[in-house]
Amino acid sequence: MLPFWIALQFLSSLPVRLPGMPAPEQMGRSLLFYPLVGVLFGVLLSGLGLLLHGAPLLLQAALLLSAWVMLSGALHLDGLADSADAWLGGFGDRERTLTIMKDPRSGPIAVVTLVLVLLLKFCALFALLEQGRWAGLLLAPLIGRAALLGLFLTTPYVRAGGLGQALAEHLPRRAARGVLGAVALACVALAGVEGGLALVVAAVTFFWLRRVMLLRLGGTTGDTAGALLELLELAVLLALALR
Repeated sequence: MLPFWIALQFLSSLPVRLPGMPAPEQMGRSLLFYPLVGVLFGVLLSGLGLLLHGAPLLLQAALLLSAWVMLSGALHLDGLADSADAWLGGFGDRERTLTIMKDPRSGPIAVVTLVLVLLLKFCALFALLEQGRWAGLLLAPLIGRAALLGLFLTTPYVRAGGLGQALAEHLPRRAARGVLGAVALACVALAGVEGGLALVVAAVTFFWLRRVMLLRLGGTTGDTAGALLELLELAVLLALALR
């Protein structure tokens, strides 16, 4: 189960300690467990939602979103912020875009992007809670992290020597396709029509964002992978809330 603990340590802020530096092969296999981390997030968020039952809906939505961000350690929001700055400041140039993404500072476009994404997530959560529909708390984290597996399976990693390169090079590709198929079946089994809708919206968003990455960078980076996850989660929540 070491690959699972690697995935959990990397994708969450939960207190996980590894026995040592994982081998590249174990890093690659950890990608297979990303959807399972999404399931864990969904279960924890749903459990928190049950504990908050009866509290004002605005407060429920705010606390659920805060817990969601804290569970991930804001890792993917950081990637979204860096990607937003780079896409605007890169002026279409690949090398300039990659350079800006390495800058730890956040500019105005990053701040605005984060505010808008979190605001829309909050409003979508509030709408779903108001309607008594909980599927989004399970589907969005699961599909978002499964999308990372799909991204590394189908898209070149463009930073040589980076962590993502080890993940992509040692990913068991046949097993990855099986995991993605299992995730799709699980979404439909868990949520029926809502699960199917979430999958369709996520697939459209995934292929559009992947195309944008390929056109600008020729592949993905850790930052754009984080941005993909955040935007996919948002797309799924909005689609379910607007249904």
